[in-house]
Amino acid sequence: MPSLPFAEGAVLTTVSRSGRVESCHRGSVAVWHDSDLLLSVGAPAQPVICRSATKPLQALPFLERGLEKTIGATDAEIAVMCASHDGTEAHTACVRGFLQKAGLHEGQLGCGPHAPFDTATRQAMLLAAQKPMRVHNNCSGKHTGFLCLAKACGDNLGNYLDPSSKSQREVAAAVAAMAGVSGVPERGVDGCGAPTFVLPLQALARSFAKLANPVGESPVRAAACQRILAAVRAEPQMLAGKKRLCTALLQSSSQVAFAKNGAEGIYAVALAPDPKRARCPGAVGIAVKIDDGQDRGYESAVVDLMRHLGVFGAAVPAALQPFHQPKVMNTREQQVGDVRCIVEWGSL
Repeated sequence: MPSLPFAEGAVLTTVSRSGRVESCHRGSVAVWHDSDLLLSVGAPAQPVICRSATKPLQALPFLERGLEKTIGATDAEIAVMCASHDGTEAHTACVRGFLQKAGLHEGQLGCGPHAPFDTATRQAMLLAAQKPMRVHNNCSGKHTGFLCLAKACGDNLGNYLDPSSKSQREVAAAVAAMAGVSGVPERGVDGCGAPTFVLPLQALARSFAKLANPVGESPVRAAACQRILAAVRAEPQMLAGKKRLCTALLQSSSQVAFAKNGAEGIYAVALAPDPKRARCPGAVGIAVKIDDGQDRGYESAVVDLMRHLGVFGAAVPAALQPFHQPKVMNTREQQVGDVRCIVEWGSL
Protein backbone atom coordinates (compact mmCIF):
# COMPACT_ATOMS: atom_id res chain seq x y z
CA MET A 1 0.00 0.00 0.00
CA PRO A 2 1.53 3.37 -0.98
CA SER A 3 2.36 5.85 1.75
CA LEU A 4 0.58 9.18 2.01
CA PRO A 5 2.02 11.40 -0.74
CA PHE A 6 1.44 14.71 1.02
CA ALA A 7 1.88 16.52 4.30
CA GLU A 8 -1.29 17.01 6.28
CA GLY A 9 -2.91 20.33 5.42
CA ALA A 10 -4.41 22.94 7.70
CA VAL A 11 -8.04 22.89 8.78
CA LEU A 12 -9.85 25.00 6.17
CA THR A 13 -13.52 24.27 6.84
CA THR A 14 -15.60 22.90 9.69
CA VAL A 15 -18.96 21.18 9.74
CA SER A 16 -21.13 21.95 12.77
CA ARG A 17 -24.16 20.28 14.27
CA SER A 18 -26.17 21.51 17.25
CA GLY A 19 -23.58 24.11 18.13
CA ARG A 20 -20.60 21.75 18.05
CA VAL A 21 -17.97 21.04 15.40
CA GLU A 22 -18.76 17.56 14.09
CA SER A 23 -16.04 17.23 11.46
CA CYS A 24 -13.52 19.24 9.47
CA HIS A 25 -11.72 19.33 6.16
CA ARG A 26 -7.97 19.84 5.95
CA GLY A 27 -6.18 21.09 2.90
CA SER A 28 -3.77 23.52 1.27
CA VAL A 29 -4.23 26.82 -0.55
CA ALA A 30 -1.95 28.77 -2.88
CA VAL A 31 -2.69 32.29 -4.15
CA TRP A 32 -0.47 33.55 -6.96
CA HIS A 33 -0.42 37.27 -7.75
CA ASP A 34 1.27 38.27 -11.01
CA SER A 35 4.74 36.71 -10.52
CA ASP A 36 4.78 35.83 -6.83
CA LEU A 37 3.13 33.61 -4.25
CA LEU A 38 0.94 36.06 -2.37
CA LEU A 39 -0.65 33.84 0.26
CA SER A 40 -0.50 30.20 1.28
CA VAL A 41 -1.99 27.77 3.75
CA GLY A 42 -0.81 24.23 4.41
CA ALA A 43 1.67 22.88 1.88
CA PRO A 44 1.49 24.96 -1.34
CA ALA A 45 4.68 23.46 -2.79
CA GLN A 46 3.57 19.85 -2.58
CA PRO A 47 2.64 18.11 -5.84
CA VAL A 48 -1.03 17.32 -6.41
CA ILE A 49 -2.86 15.42 -9.14
CA CYS A 50 -4.65 18.29 -10.84
CA ARG A 51 -7.38 16.22 -12.51
CA SER A 52 -9.84 18.36 -14.51
CA ALA A 53 -8.55 21.69 -13.22
CA THR A 54 -6.04 21.82 -16.10
CA LYS A 55 -8.70 21.58 -18.83
CA PRO A 56 -8.36 25.21 -19.99
CA LEU A 57 -4.60 24.72 -20.27
CA GLN A 58 -5.08 21.49 -22.20
CA ALA A 59 -7.34 23.35 -24.64
CA LEU A 60 -4.66 25.88 -25.61
CA PRO A 61 -3.04 23.91 -28.48
CA PHE A 62 -6.45 23.52 -30.15
CA LEU A 63 -6.75 27.30 -30.37
CA GLU A 64 -3.08 27.94 -31.07
CA ARG A 65 -3.33 25.78 -34.18
CA GLY A 66 -6.31 27.83 -35.37
CA LEU A 67 -8.70 24.89 -35.18
CA GLU A 68 -11.43 27.13 -33.78
CA LYS A 69 -11.52 28.97 -37.11
CA THR A 70 -11.05 25.87 -39.26
CA ILE A 71 -13.97 24.10 -37.60
CA GLY A 72 -16.02 27.21 -36.88
CA ALA A 73 -16.24 26.50 -33.15
CA THR A 74 -18.69 28.63 -31.17
CA ASP A 75 -18.31 30.09 -27.68
CA ALA A 76 -20.40 27.21 -26.33
CA GLU A 77 -18.18 24.60 -27.99
CA ILE A 78 -14.98 26.20 -26.68
CA ALA A 79 -16.51 26.42 -23.20
CA VAL A 80 -17.63 22.78 -23.24
CA MET A 81 -14.13 21.77 -24.34
CA CYS A 82 -12.87 23.21 -21.03
CA ALA A 83 -15.80 21.83 -19.01
CA SER A 84 -16.72 19.16 -16.54
CA HIS A 85 -20.30 19.50 -17.68
CA ASP A 86 -23.57 18.29 -16.18
CA GLY A 87 -24.60 16.09 -19.11
CA THR A 88 -27.85 17.95 -19.78
CA GLU A 89 -29.47 17.94 -23.20
CA ALA A 90 -27.89 21.33 -23.88
CA HIS A 91 -24.42 19.98 -23.07
CA THR A 92 -24.73 16.78 -25.09
CA ALA A 93 -26.23 18.62 -28.07
CA CYS A 94 -23.29 21.02 -27.97
CA VAL A 95 -20.74 18.20 -27.94
CA ARG A 96 -22.50 16.31 -30.72
CA GLY A 97 -22.59 19.45 -32.87
CA PHE A 98 -18.92 20.02 -32.17
CA LEU A 99 -18.08 16.47 -33.26
CA GLN A 100 -20.14 16.80 -36.43
CA LYS A 101 -18.44 20.05 -37.43
CA ALA A 102 -15.06 18.37 -37.06
CA GLY A 103 -16.04 15.33 -39.14
CA LEU A 104 -15.94 13.09 -36.08
CA HIS A 105 -18.47 10.89 -34.32
CA GLU A 106 -19.37 9.93 -30.78
CA GLY A 107 -17.96 6.42 -31.11
CA GLN A 108 -14.47 7.88 -31.40
CA LEU A 109 -14.62 9.45 -27.93
CA GLY A 110 -12.21 7.67 -25.62
CA CYS A 111 -14.11 8.53 -22.44
CA GLY A 112 -16.48 5.93 -21.01
CA PRO A 113 -20.16 6.69 -20.39
CA HIS A 114 -21.50 7.70 -17.00
CA ALA A 115 -24.83 9.02 -15.77
CA PRO A 116 -25.30 12.80 -16.08
CA PHE A 117 -24.40 14.89 -13.06
CA ASP A 118 -27.64 16.84 -13.50
CA THR A 119 -30.31 15.20 -11.36
CA ALA A 120 -33.29 16.02 -13.57
CA THR A 121 -31.54 14.73 -16.70
CA ARG A 122 -30.46 11.56 -14.93
CA GLN A 123 -33.97 10.87 -13.64
CA ALA A 124 -35.53 11.52 -17.05
CA MET A 125 -33.14 9.05 -18.66
CA LEU A 126 -33.94 6.42 -16.04
CA LEU A 127 -37.69 6.86 -16.59
CA ALA A 128 -37.17 6.55 -20.34
CA ALA A 129 -34.92 3.47 -19.87
CA GLN A 130 -32.11 5.28 -21.67
CA LYS A 131 -28.54 4.30 -20.99
CA PRO A 132 -25.82 6.98 -20.63
CA MET A 133 -23.63 7.43 -23.70
CA ARG A 134 -20.04 8.58 -23.99
CA VAL A 135 -21.29 12.07 -24.79
CA HIS A 136 -22.81 12.24 -21.29
CA ASN A 137 -19.36 11.92 -19.77
CA ASN A 138 -18.53 15.25 -18.16
CA CYS A 139 -15.23 15.28 -20.09
CA SER A 140 -16.71 14.62 -23.55
CA GLY A 141 -16.03 18.20 -24.66
CA LYS A 142 -12.36 17.91 -23.73
CA HIS A 143 -12.12 14.62 -25.63
CA THR A 144 -13.69 16.22 -28.68
CA GLY A 145 -11.02 18.92 -28.59
CA PHE A 146 -8.32 16.27 -28.20
CA LEU A 147 -9.66 14.37 -31.23
CA CYS A 148 -9.60 17.57 -33.29
CA LEU A 149 -6.03 18.28 -32.23
CA ALA A 150 -4.93 14.70 -32.93
CA LYS A 151 -6.49 14.88 -36.40
CA ALA A 152 -4.63 18.13 -37.11
CA CYS A 153 -1.37 16.59 -35.88
CA GLY A 154 -1.76 13.50 -38.06
CA ASP A 155 -2.01 11.18 -35.05
CA ASN A 156 -3.78 7.84 -35.09
CA LEU A 157 -7.21 8.82 -33.77
CA GLY A 158 -7.58 5.46 -32.08
CA ASN A 159 -4.61 6.35 -29.87
CA TYR A 160 -5.31 10.04 -29.34
CA LEU A 161 -4.94 9.70 -25.55
CA ASP A 162 -1.44 8.20 -25.78
CA PRO A 163 0.92 10.56 -23.88
CA SER A 164 3.60 9.94 -26.52
CA SER A 165 1.40 11.12 -29.41
CA LYS A 166 2.25 14.43 -31.03
CA SER A 167 -0.99 16.04 -29.90
CA GLN A 168 -0.59 15.01 -26.25
CA ARG A 169 3.02 16.18 -26.28
CA GLU A 170 1.77 19.59 -27.40
CA VAL A 171 -0.77 19.57 -24.58
CA ALA A 172 1.87 18.63 -21.99
CA ALA A 173 4.19 21.39 -23.22
CA ALA A 174 1.43 23.98 -22.91
CA VAL A 175 0.55 22.89 -19.36
CA ALA A 176 4.22 22.95 -18.30
CA ALA A 177 4.80 26.41 -19.78
CA MET A 178 1.72 27.92 -18.15
CA ALA A 179 2.59 26.34 -14.79
CA GLY A 180 6.21 27.51 -15.00
CA VAL A 181 7.72 24.05 -14.55
CA SER A 182 10.67 22.69 -16.52
CA GLY A 183 10.53 19.51 -18.55
CA VAL A 184 7.51 17.30 -19.01
CA PRO A 185 5.27 17.20 -15.92
CA GLU A 186 4.56 13.85 -14.34
CA ARG A 187 1.36 12.41 -15.76
CA GLY A 188 -1.24 9.95 -14.57
CA VAL A 189 -4.54 8.68 -15.94
CA ASP A 190 -7.66 10.73 -15.23
CA GLY A 191 -11.11 9.28 -14.56
CA CYS A 192 -12.04 9.74 -18.23
CA GLY A 193 -8.92 7.94 -19.48
CA ALA A 194 -7.07 11.10 -20.56
CA PRO A 195 -3.65 12.11 -19.23
CA THR A 196 -3.76 14.20 -16.08
CA PHE A 197 -0.90 16.20 -14.59
CA VAL A 198 0.95 16.25 -11.29
CA LEU A 199 2.00 19.80 -10.37
CA PRO A 200 2.89 21.70 -7.21
CA LEU A 201 -0.28 23.39 -5.99
CA GLN A 202 1.37 26.80 -6.32
CA ALA A 203 2.25 26.00 -9.94
CA LEU A 204 -1.43 25.33 -10.66
CA ALA A 205 -2.23 28.70 -9.08
CA ARG A 206 0.47 30.34 -11.21
CA SER A 207 -1.00 28.84 -14.39
CA PHE A 208 -4.42 30.32 -13.61
CA ALA A 209 -2.92 33.75 -12.94
CA LYS A 210 -1.20 33.48 -16.32
CA LEU A 211 -4.47 32.39 -17.94
CA ALA A 212 -6.17 35.52 -16.55
CA ASN A 213 -3.43 37.81 -17.84
CA PRO A 214 -1.05 36.14 -20.32
CA VAL A 215 1.41 39.04 -20.37
CA GLY A 216 4.80 37.98 -21.69
CA GLU A 217 3.35 35.03 -23.60
CA SER A 218 3.54 34.80 -27.39
CA PRO A 219 0.78 36.63 -29.25
CA VAL A 220 -0.66 33.26 -30.32
CA ARG A 221 -0.82 31.91 -26.76
CA ALA A 222 -2.13 35.17 -25.34
CA ALA A 223 -4.90 35.20 -27.95
CA ALA A 224 -5.77 31.58 -27.09
CA CYS A 225 -6.05 32.42 -23.39
CA GLN A 226 -8.23 35.41 -24.12
CA ARG A 227 -10.47 33.37 -26.44
CA ILE A 228 -11.06 30.77 -23.72
CA LEU A 229 -11.94 33.45 -21.18
CA ALA A 230 -14.33 35.15 -23.59
CA ALA A 231 -16.05 31.85 -24.36
CA VAL A 232 -16.74 30.89 -20.74
CA ARG A 233 -17.85 34.45 -19.97
CA ALA A 234 -20.37 34.18 -22.81
CA GLU A 235 -21.47 30.61 -21.97
CA PRO A 236 -20.91 30.01 -18.23
CA GLN A 237 -23.48 27.20 -18.01
CA MET A 238 -21.56 25.20 -20.59
CA LEU A 239 -18.56 25.16 -18.25
CA ALA A 240 -20.46 23.25 -15.54
CA GLY A 241 -24.19 23.70 -14.95
CA LYS A 242 -26.93 25.79 -13.37
CA LYS A 243 -26.29 24.67 -9.79
CA ARG A 244 -22.50 24.35 -9.93
CA LEU A 245 -19.91 26.60 -8.29
CA CYS A 246 -17.93 27.23 -11.50
CA THR A 247 -20.95 28.66 -13.27
CA ALA A 248 -22.11 30.62 -10.21
CA LEU A 249 -18.72 32.28 -9.78
CA LEU A 250 -18.56 33.40 -13.40
CA GLN A 251 -22.08 34.81 -13.18
CA SER A 252 -21.46 36.57 -9.85
CA SER A 253 -18.44 38.75 -10.60
CA SER A 254 -16.75 40.16 -13.68
CA GLN A 255 -13.45 39.70 -11.86
CA VAL A 256 -13.74 35.91 -12.15
CA ALA A 257 -12.04 35.07 -15.43
CA PHE A 258 -12.18 31.29 -15.05
CA ALA A 259 -13.16 28.80 -12.35
CA LYS A 260 -12.58 25.06 -12.54
CA ASN A 261 -13.07 22.07 -10.32
CA GLY A 262 -11.11 18.85 -10.40
CA ALA A 263 -12.01 15.53 -8.82
CA GLU A 264 -10.73 14.63 -5.36
CA GLY A 265 -10.91 18.09 -3.87
CA ILE A 266 -9.09 20.26 -6.43
CA TYR A 267 -10.30 23.75 -7.31
CA ALA A 268 -8.70 26.63 -9.20
CA VAL A 269 -9.82 30.18 -9.99
CA ALA A 270 -8.38 32.86 -12.27
CA LEU A 271 -9.11 36.47 -11.33
CA ALA A 272 -8.68 39.22 -13.89
CA PRO A 273 -6.60 42.28 -12.97
CA ASP A 274 -8.67 44.85 -11.09
CA PRO A 275 -7.32 48.04 -9.44
CA LYS A 276 -10.12 47.95 -6.86
CA ARG A 277 -8.38 45.02 -5.15
CA ALA A 278 -5.86 47.07 -3.20
CA ARG A 279 -3.73 44.15 -2.03
CA CYS A 280 -3.71 42.27 -5.33
CA PRO A 281 -4.69 44.50 -8.28
CA GLY A 282 -2.96 42.25 -10.83
CA ALA A 283 -3.95 38.84 -12.14
CA VAL A 284 -4.58 36.27 -9.42
CA GLY A 285 -4.57 32.49 -9.51
CA ILE A 286 -6.09 30.49 -6.66
CA ALA A 287 -5.55 26.75 -6.20
CA VAL A 288 -6.98 24.59 -3.41
CA LYS A 289 -6.52 20.91 -2.58
CA ILE A 290 -8.66 19.22 0.06
CA ASP A 291 -6.88 16.28 1.67
CA ASP A 292 -9.96 14.05 1.95
CA GLY A 293 -11.08 14.81 -1.62
CA GLN A 294 -14.48 16.26 -0.68
CA ASP A 295 -15.94 19.14 -2.70
CA ARG A 296 -17.61 20.40 0.44
CA GLY A 297 -14.18 21.20 1.84
CA TYR A 298 -13.17 23.68 -0.86
CA GLU A 299 -16.43 25.40 -1.74
CA SER A 300 -16.67 27.43 1.46
CA ALA A 301 -12.93 28.17 1.48
CA VAL A 302 -12.85 29.37 -2.14
CA VAL A 303 -15.78 31.76 -1.74
CA ASP A 304 -14.52 33.07 1.62
CA LEU A 305 -11.03 33.65 0.22
CA MET A 306 -12.47 35.59 -2.70
CA ARG A 307 -14.51 37.66 -0.26
CA HIS A 308 -11.29 38.46 1.61
CA LEU A 309 -9.55 39.45 -1.63
CA GLY A 310 -12.30 41.95 -2.40
CA VAL A 311 -13.88 40.19 -5.36
CA PHE A 312 -17.50 40.67 -4.25
CA GLY A 313 -17.58 44.07 -2.66
CA ALA A 314 -19.44 44.47 0.63
CA ALA A 315 -21.18 41.08 0.72
CA VAL A 316 -21.04 37.64 -0.84
CA PRO A 317 -23.66 37.52 -3.64
CA ALA A 318 -26.85 35.61 -2.91
CA ALA A 319 -26.09 33.05 -5.61
CA LEU A 320 -22.90 32.10 -3.77
CA GLN A 321 -24.36 31.91 -0.27
CA PRO A 322 -25.23 28.19 -0.63
CA PHE A 323 -21.54 27.55 -1.33
CA HIS A 324 -20.13 30.02 1.22
CA GLN A 325 -21.93 28.74 4.32
CA PRO A 326 -24.13 25.83 3.25
CA LYS A 327 -26.73 24.72 5.76
CA VAL A 328 -26.67 21.31 7.38
CA MET A 329 -30.28 20.07 7.38
CA ASN A 330 -32.05 17.13 8.96
CA THR A 331 -34.81 15.06 7.38
CA ARG A 332 -37.44 17.35 8.91
CA GLU A 333 -36.02 20.23 6.82
CA GLN A 334 -34.64 21.91 9.94
CA GLN A 335 -31.24 23.56 9.92
CA VAL A 336 -29.03 21.92 12.53
CA GLY A 337 -25.65 23.38 11.57
CA ASP A 338 -23.55 24.66 8.71
CA VAL A 339 -20.29 24.34 6.80
CA ARG A 340 -17.95 27.30 7.00
CA CYS A 341 -14.38 28.34 6.32
CA ILE A 342 -12.42 29.07 9.51
CA VAL A 343 -9.20 30.44 8.00
CA GLU A 344 -8.25 33.91 9.21
CA TRP A 345 -7.03 35.14 5.85
CA GLY A 346 -6.06 38.58 7.17
CA SER A 347 -3.49 37.07 9.54
CA LEU A 348 -1.55 35.34 6.74
